[in-house]
Amino acid sequence: MRHLNKLASVFCMAALGMLSLTGCEGGDLYKIDAPDWLADKIAEFADSGDNGDTPEIEGLHEDVYNIGNADLTASFFTLGKTYVIPAGQKWQAQFNLTVNPDNKYYKNFYVVLNQFNGDVGDEYGVIRYDNDPNKNSEWNTVGTEIDRSLIGGNFNNASGDDDLDPSVQDMNGKVTLTVDRSNGGLYIEMNNGKLKKTYTQTTPFPSTDPGVDICCRIGVEASLVSFLGSTIEPIGGYTSKEDKQPLSLTLKGIPGKVLVGTDMETVIANATAEVQFEQGVSKTVAAKDLTFQAIPSLNSLGTKNIVAAYNLTYKGEAAVKPVIGSTEIQVVDKMYTCVGSTDNTTAFWQAHSERVKINPKETFVTTFTNYTSGANNWNNWVVVLNSEDGLTEYGVLRADNWGWGTGWAGEELASKCTPSGGQANWDTWRAAMNGAKVTMYITNNGNGTADVKTVTLGNDGQTYIQDYIGLNTVTNPDDFYFHLTVDGSHIEFDDVLGAEDNSSTFWSAHSEQFKVPAKQTLTRRFRNYGGGSNWNNFVICLTSEDGLTEYGILRADNWGWGTGWAGEELASKCTPSGGQANWDTWLAAMEEAMVTVSVTNNGNGTADVKCVMLGKDGQTYIQDYIGLNTVNSDDLWFRFTIDGCHLVFE
Repeated sequence: MRHLNKLASVFCMAALGMLSLTGCEGGDLYKIDAPDWLADKIAEFADSGDNGDTPEIEGLHEDVYNIGNADLTASFFTLGKTYVIPAGQKWQAQFNLTVNPDNKYYKNFYVVLNQFNGDVGDEYGVIRYDNDPNKNSEWNTVGTEIDRSLIGGNFNNASGDDDLDPSVQDMNGKVTLTVDRSNGGLYIEMNNGKLKKTYTQTTPFPSTDPGVDICCRIGVEASLVSFLGSTIEPIGGYTSKEDKQPLSLTLKGIPGKVLVGTDMETVIANATAEVQFEQGVSKTVAAKDLTFQAIPSLNSLGTKNIVAAYNLTYKGEAAVKPVIGSTEIQVVDKMYTCVGSTDNTTAFWQAHSERVKINPKETFVTTFTNYTSGANNWNNWVVVLNSEDGLTEYGVLRADNWGWGTGWAGEELASKCTPSGGQANWDTWRAAMNGAKVTMYITNNGNGTADVKTVTLGNDGQTYIQDYIGLNTVTNPDDFYFHLTVDGSHIEFDDVLGAEDNSSTFWSAHSEQFKVPAKQTLTRRFRNYGGGSNWNNFVICLTSEDGLTEYGILRADNWGWGTGWAGEELASKCTPSGGQANWDTWLAAMEEAMVTVSVTNNGNGTADVKCVMLGKDGQTYIQDYIGLNTVNSDDLWFRFTIDGCHLVFE
């Protein structure tokens, strides 16, 4: 039941609270109903007892809460409480496990091992309950702490190419987990009385400092862990089995911007809520258990509020009082940035894009659509190259092969800086520029010179080239910036990768690929519209030109694979840096984050990737992938792909 009769008055009060922010011409009320198709199954495993011979544990304290969703929809890295295990001590816990009926081998539970120094620190690795010897049933994150050869137990499930293994159903039931550091090494046992997996390491763990505290968190993916008890009190304290009232709600997974006409079902497709209950317990609630309202309606442009209500206790009974949460959303008529008025009335120098720095030996690539009034050749894009303070103009360069600035004075216009690629018929060119697709390469050569190359696909299907080569008065290569302006025209940054509702799956859409010459850096910038999980953000692909050699497939969330990440390289040159202290905060900030990605070909068989993300929260996040060392420096290309997200390039 969703108790809509009770919620009507709640939403009225919420609506009144929002009126002062938005004005109100009505709102959209939306609710999802879904059958509780797993209720009997979950109850069966919850009441399954000891499953034969699971042991009683001395010193076990009641600690009753769920990790995951009752409908088994929890995404990867849905984690429970944090249990700190000092050196020389042992932790035991018990919980009921419900695995997914689709028989995917990896949809069970896992133990995440981290250093603990007052907060969760470096992640040493993860050990999962399944035991496929050919897949990622356990993995390292820092160093080589987890050794696959030390895995034991009485089952060895192996899945095929489809990842299916019916034997995973034997994982259901009451699990006893042991993490033992009492002998200086590490012993882990996962045992439900039927299937047992062990990890036995007699050498010091962690190898860097076996005396440090470590912490463990239980995680799930499309499964459910119903925690029962623990011998170590978790951060935040134990949870009693009595039911608990909801206290607050934080809404997640709502896009920051949607096109006008988008329906509510699309808006909340990836929505969840983090609900805080009494006794410090929280859980992630699926959209189907929430009631939504848009205030005002989504049928007009402007700032709206998506309000969600939850009216159940921790155990799913009717709550004494519902909790309400909200988040803002922008309803727009286009998903990209414009410079200049769309009716092409903006006069020269009246509208400017953001100024961007280009470092020495770096090429910045920007793409946009050019629109013109068509009145004159100069009624098109203009690129401005100058110092950060704007007082020194190295070059102001127009689309029609004309320009000025210090790099174009006197004889320089006729010698080194004469533009090439002039058009044979300016009338034809001028007409073709309305709606033309422009790719611009701006290079700071690092030696006092700069180049600007543009490739324009006109609306007539013809390709037009403008090259401004060798501006040679860049007095300070460390102070070189550019921006775009217009004159009786406008430009739109509308190069979009992936469906704007974030429905595009992994590898389903790819950008144009660009070659990175030896000893050069190529940079692209885009707005990232992320999805519901850490990996639902941009992905960088470093490959050979034919794509057959993958030097590195690098995700936004400090993860990657490819030849440059094999074996020891993950722990040495290729370990990503810049890990985030709070992934939930980072994920929320990645919605509409402005991302700058620079790929450097060091010319010696190595490459670096640097990502700078200005988050929606105003914070800057860094991910650096340094020293991929299996690169062919003569054949390094990169492109972008997506996974449940979309990118708008600028």
